[in-house]
Amino acid sequence: MVLSVIATAFILVLPVELPDKTLFASLVLATRFAPLPVFVGVGAAFGLQVAIAVTAGSLLSLLPDALVSGVVAVLFLVGAIILWRSANSGPEEEHLDETKQGTSSFRVAAISFGVLFAAEWGDLSQLATAGLAARYDEPLSVFVGAWAALLVVSGLAVFLGRTLADRLPIPLIRRVAAGLFVVFAVFAVIETVRALTG
Repeated sequence: MVLSVIATAFILVLPVELPDKTLFASLVLATRFAPLPVFVGVGAAFGLQVAIAVTAGSLLSLLPDALVSGVVAVLFLVGAIILWRSANSGPEEEHLDETKQGTSSFRVAAISFGVLFAAEWGDLSQLATAGLAARYDEPLSVFVGAWAALLVVSGLAVFLGRTLADRLPIPLIRRVAAGLFVVFAVFAVIETVRALTG
């Protein structure tokens, strides 16, 4: 494992997920169920989603270098545009059906897994993770960094709850994340030009 790649994945994924539906879906689940099984279910869903994204990015890296860096640049530019445009919109909150009290821990974890696994498809963090896996030849490091960031966000939501959601400067976080995406897109464009001219 490479610590710099782990840190890069963590730093890129964390601000993307803070104002995202992930935080609010975890928060809503934690208001209905015991926090620990919610966290276990959410963490397992994130682990599987990150593994899928890393696998997709690693497969992408088998293509020619110029094509890979071009696709990575597009992924990050699209992510930057989406984040910037959504900076002033309200938080994305998942609305969940009311559930019965006294549900078993296993069932709570399974419900949490299902909700978050479905909610994360095509999410910006998944695109970023796939892009990082394609850019770096360190799938395990990308996995660890991205999964750690997602666990931090879900842990904050589950254990700190609504207090955290009310205090997050969502527009600022989204703009910072958009800036990070632009930086990674610029690096990918430079790599594309080098691969085409080299």
